[in-house]
Amino acid sequence: MPHLAEGIDRFQREIFPAKAGLFARLATVHRPRTLFIGCSDARVVPELITQTDPGELFVIRTAGNLVPAHTPGADAVSAGVEYAVAVLGVRDVVVCGHSACGAMTALAEGHDLASAPAVAAWLRHADASLARTAAAGRQGDVAALVRENVDAQLANLATHPSVARALAAGDVRLHGWVFDIAAGSVEELDTTARPAVAA
Repeated sequence: MPHLAEGIDRFQREIFPAKAGLFARLATVHRPRTLFIGCSDARVVPELITQTDPGELFVIRTAGNLVPAHTPGADAVSAGVEYAVAVLGVRDVVVCGHSACGAMTALAEGHDLASAPAVAAWLRHADASLARTAAAGRQGDVAALVRENVDAQLANLATHPSVARALAAGDVRLHGWVFDIAAGSVEELDTTARPAVAA
C-alpha cells in the first residue's frame, strides 16, 4: 500500500495542479464521448492505452471483457451500458480484448475452474466465442479466441435495448479492438460483416 499513497501524493503535487482547470470543469460536467469495455486485467489500462484525459472515457471492466446478452433484471454491466448510451449519450462503444488474457486462456486450454465457481459461471458468457473458434478450426488457439470473443461481445452488446435503439437511430458506433500487451499495439477488428454493428 505505501506505493499507492506515494502515487496519490505525486498526483496531488505534480499532476493535479497542471490539470486543475480540467478537474474544476469535471466537477460539474460529465460528458464522455466513448464507452470503453475492457478486461479487468491490470495490464490493460484504457486511459493509458488511448492517452485520454479524465472525463473522456466511460469505462466498464469485466473479466474477459465479457458483456452478457440482455436479460430482464439489473446487473452492473447492463446498468453501466444503459447509463453510458441512454443517459450520457456516448457516440462510440469499444469492446477491447487483449493478448495473454487469463480468462480466454483458461477457456481455450480447458483449465479446471472447480475451485473458482463464480469465475466458471461468469465465463459461460463466452460460450459463443468458444463455439465460433471451434467452428473456424482454431480450438485451443488463445489469440483466435480473443478475437472471436470481441466479436461475440459486440453481438451481445447489440441486444441491449439502449444500444439497439441508438444503433437504429445511427447515434452510436460499435468498435472491436485487440490490444497486444508486448507490442503496445491496438488492432481494430473488421466488424462490418455483422449487420447489428454496421448501423
